[in-house]
Amino acid sequence: REEATTRVKHYGEFLNELPSSELNRQAARCMDCGVPFCQSGCPLGNVIPEFNDAVYQGKWEQAADILLSTNNFPEFTGRICPAPCESACVLGINRPPVSIEEIEKHIIEIAFDKGYIKAKAPLIRTGKKVAVIGSGPAGMAAAAQLNKAGHEVTVFERDDAPGGLLRYGIPDFKLQKNVVDRRVDLMKEEGIIFKCNANVGENVEISTLLRDFNAIVLAGGSTIPRDLPIPGREAKGVHYAMDFLKQQNKRVASRDVSSEDIMASGKNVIVIGGGDTGSDCIGTSNRHGAKSVTQFEIMPMPPDIRTENMPWPNYPMLLKNTSSHEEGAQRAWSVNTKNFIADEDGNLKALKVVDVEWEIDANGRPTSFKEVAGSERDLPCELVLLAMGFLHPQKEGLIEKLGVELDNRGNVKASEHTYQTN
Repeated sequence: REEATTRVKHYGEFLNELPSSELNRQAARCMDCGVPFCQSGCPLGNVIPEFNDAVYQGKWEQAADILLSTNNFPEFTGRICPAPCESACVLGINRPPVSIEEIEKHIIEIAFDKGYIKAKAPLIRTGKKVAVIGSGPAGMAAAAQLNKAGHEVTVFERDDAPGGLLRYGIPDFKLQKNVVDRRVDLMKEEGIIFKCNANVGENVEISTLLRDFNAIVLAGGSTIPRDLPIPGREAKGVHYAMDFLKQQNKRVASRDVSSEDIMASGKNVIVIGGGDTGSDCIGTSNRHGAKSVTQFEIMPMPPDIRTENMPWPNYPMLLKNTSSHEEGAQRAWSVNTKNFIADEDGNLKALKVVDVEWEIDANGRPTSFKEVAGSERDLPCELVLLAMGFLHPQKEGLIEKLGVELDNRGNVKASEHTYQTN
């Protein structure tokens, strides 16, 4: 990969391609285990030993066929998946696992380069029409599968371009949007229709969809972010992480940013939330030219090796240092935010925080915390990004007007066997 000092000067992907000799070596390390734990660790059930063997033999088209038999979009997962397959790799018990994710990405990229990936429209149409609401990875995958089955599929996207979080959530330095466009163009060639700026329930009537389509797939995603309702929340300079990331992706794409610019340039930035979205905020802030970047997490610092509570092959909750962390950020765990502090003009100027001490149960899980006396302090900052996850889908509009039943977490309730709503 490029050096951190170089890559923070641009927004493109920065991982260099592995030479064929290294890909061959990595594929050769796969032991073709009798019980492939890597495969069971993959949420898609990718047939990993088989495509590793094809790569080892230099049979790239065969490797692509094997990979695509379980994975609609390897070019996405090969870039942004957390790779639970590698955590489950048998080699990983006492040595580095096979670089499965990197192999996956190279399989699909070589397949595109060599022309193995071609549009394949279904030979027979069923006459059934399906509306897919939402063009994120779930909506795109549903559309692809329904189209393969011969149905006529129309995808409705309320934003100005397809992709959902792939388009406006994941930074370009992790997933360049020409990769998304390439797949969308291929899906269009296969007969799938994409309608953008189509907000179902607002400028597209639900009654129209119920009349014109035989089925509707809800794939709008969990878009309501978790807030931090503490004193001073209204200060100018406190923003949701997704608003920040979406704006930057639009700038890179030379699209209009409709709301007030959220920029980290020259500011002390604090990111609240220790997950991948928080990490993306760090990388973006560094590219903006932030004065300083700090990341807080209320949970305790995770271990850097497996413990008895995280036995192999389970996916371990370990300390991660992402490429964004390498580019520069201070990190702190077990920190609770007390309130935001604004100046006389309402602009954010500091954050009041306190350290906390967690009580850990017999299974190694943190259950409750108490504040550490004397640890309260004010930290100067002009920009705070809330990256604390998402709660549930937006209820106003589509979901309310459809009248679908919700579960106790606010998600759409569906049958476990048929995935149908009420």
